[in-house]
Amino acid sequence: MKLIVGLGNPGGKYRYTPHNTGFLVIERLARTLGVDFEKKMARVELAESRSGKEKIILARPLTFMNLSGLGIREVFRKKRIETENLLVICDDISLPLGKVRLRKKGSDGGHRGLRSIIQELQTQDFPRLRIGVGKPGIKDLTAYVLDRFCGEDWETIDGIIDISAEAVLVFVKEGINKAMNEFN
Repeated sequence: MKLIVGLGNPGGKYRYTPHNTGFLVIERLARTLGVDFEKKMARVELAESRSGKEKIILARPLTFMNLSGLGIREVFRKKRIETENLLVICDDISLPLGKVRLRKKGSDGGHRGLRSIIQELQTQDFPRLRIGVGKPGIKDLTAYVLDRFCGEDWETIDGIIDISAEAVLVFVKEGINKAMNEFN
């Protein structure tokens, strides 16, 4: 069983913002797999699917980014997920716009959603898919990640959402090493 978590903030106000890139990928995956977010558990919306014999749980926290770990911890424990079967998808201002980076484990890198998950699970040993949203030389990063994508930036992100969804499916079917080799 694989648990795929897309990070973001709930509500239409944040839908097409850099900070919601994880939500956008998880929603694209749900459409690709033909499933809807119909279940709720511990402050998380869930959609379930299968890829061959592998069960896939897509998760979208209902909390704001900084508290993402609260609901994920409950799903993680109740579904008895092994850390290597958890994949967290999030934005990364340290990566250039449109760059994808998969890792087996690592620190939060300053990302508060990842920090919350690491604190709640008490480990940083889980795979993550970071999607570059850049940081165009501005001082107010909070305003930047909460402001909507527009123009060419949206076109870049929309394309990388498809690539990221493909990377997740490779992770599900063939593991993190294959996904890293193919998409990093």
